[in-house]
Order: sequence, then C-alpha cells, then structure tokens
Amino acid sequence: MTTSYLYPTFEAGKHLFSKNIKGSIVNLNLIKLKKEADYSSHPELKSSGITSGWDAYCRYIQETEPFLTASGGEILFIGKGDHFLIGPEKEYWDICMLIRQKSVGDFLNFEQNEEYMKIAGHRTAAIEDSRLLPLEEILLQSIKPNNGNSNH
Repeated sequence: MTTSYLYPTFEAGKHLFSKNIKGSIVNLNLIKLKKEADYSSHPELKSSGITSGWDAYCRYIQETEPFLTASGGEILFIGKGDHFLIGPEKEYWDICMLIRQKSVGDFLNFEQNEEYMKIAGHRTAAIEDSRLLPLEEILLQSIKPNNGNSNH
C-alpha cells in the first residue's frame, strides 16, 4: 500500500517555524481526490446520496474561503492538474492551488480556528493524497550565486 499524506507532521511544522520567515508565504497545494468522498469520519457533514471527491472538495473550498480571508489569506490560483510534463510518469494531481498567507503565524491561526475545524472534514472526505509546500518569496534582485552552497 502506498503512503498518503493528509496532515503535516509535528517535525514538519517545527521546521517551518524554525525558518523564522518574515512576511508572507505562498502554499503550493497538490491534491489527489477520491472518486467518492468518504464521510465516515465526519457523518454530520455528509449530504444525502453519493458525493464525489471533486464535489466534496469544492464544498470545502467554498466553506473555507471566508475563514481564509478573515485570517488575511487569499487564494491566488486554483487549477485542474494532470500528469507531470517533467516528473514521474504515473504521478498526477487533480487540483493545484497557490494560497497566500500574510505570515506563518496567520497560517497557523487559520488552521486552528475552531469554526474552520468544524467544516475541515470535507477536505478529509475528499482527498486521497496531498502535498503542501510552503514557499518563501525570493526577490529577483536578491538572486545571486552562492558558490555551490545550499540553504537546505
């Protein structure tokens, strides 16, 4: 069985905060959806009948956007994914998103909002696998060779 990634680990969260990023971050989200949403962990959110992963995730986005906006965040881009042009042949993503947060702290506050957490089950019901890559902006004028040294 392959491993699915739905939530950050404690270590990944600790690493993000240890970077001490100043200013906004943009989260790159890659989403693989289930054919049929699974609301077994959140039956209170399920509507009658069968719900596709796509419909459940669209509902999640619609219900989440007010919380995102209230936290100072914004959806920059949502696009339909597919197979990579450069990357593993068999790997694909249904949805790709870019979400800006004013700061890492604002991102954490958004994720821990109790009202948001009540509807986050739509995400869990919809997603088969995901990736989340927080991106720190690099200003074009600051790009300089570092003689082979890496900041990793």
